[in-house]
Amino acid sequence: MPPLISLRPGEDNASQAPRQESVRRTGAGIVIVDYGMGNLRSVQKAFEAAGAAARVTDSAREIRQAEKIVVPGVGAFSHAMKELQKRKLVGVLKEKIADGTPYLGLCLGLQILFAGSEEGPKTRGLGVVGGCVVRFRGKLKVPHMGWNTLDFKKDSPLTRGLKSGGFFYFVHSYYAVPEDAKDVLATTRYGINFCSALQKGNIFATQFHPEKSQSAGLALIRNFLK
Repeated sequence: MPPLISLRPGEDNASQAPRQESVRRTGAGIVIVDYGMGNLRSVQKAFEAAGAAARVTDSAREIRQAEKIVVPGVGAFSHAMKELQKRKLVGVLKEKIADGTPYLGLCLGLQILFAGSEEGPKTRGLGVVGGCVVRFRGKLKVPHMGWNTLDFKKDSPLTRGLKSGGFFYFVHSYYAVPEDAKDVLATTRYGINFCSALQKGNIFATQFHPEKSQSAGLALIRNFLK
């Protein structure tokens, strides 16, 4: 199991320089949505390490102009939606998703894609993926925290070059249950097999943290940038 380390801009540059230069030329249109929740700088640094100059913003105008959108998040479902509503970003995100703009949700950024969560039963999410978000049950230690593996269920441009069995880093107490099994990109075993990544058209999302997942996480980010 790999140790947890910080990612630094320029890491792996010697082996990835040609590919990163190609990505860097397309990085200007990538925005990381700031709604007051999440490890924004860590995510931005991971994109920099992958070769892209992603911009952190809470501006609806800049998000509307973006070529690709990244929505990270750490915290509670209801609080996340409240902060998005306060910044008038709910409609903007739904509009961009409907227009076909590639969306990458990380951790809470995956969960808010659903209409609701047990974490905030009175709060409505974006509702762009059918299903719900539920809490781990039974005698499992919660949160599920640390390294765990993925089992890929279908091919996706997001996971090109990655294989089942690779380790990624998780910190969460809730998980998504997509209504349509075809939306499940990967599952992970933690007492049960839960959806740890999904793809529905231009919507990509991971329950794990690519920015904390070393080389495998950087490979996934590079795939999103292509």
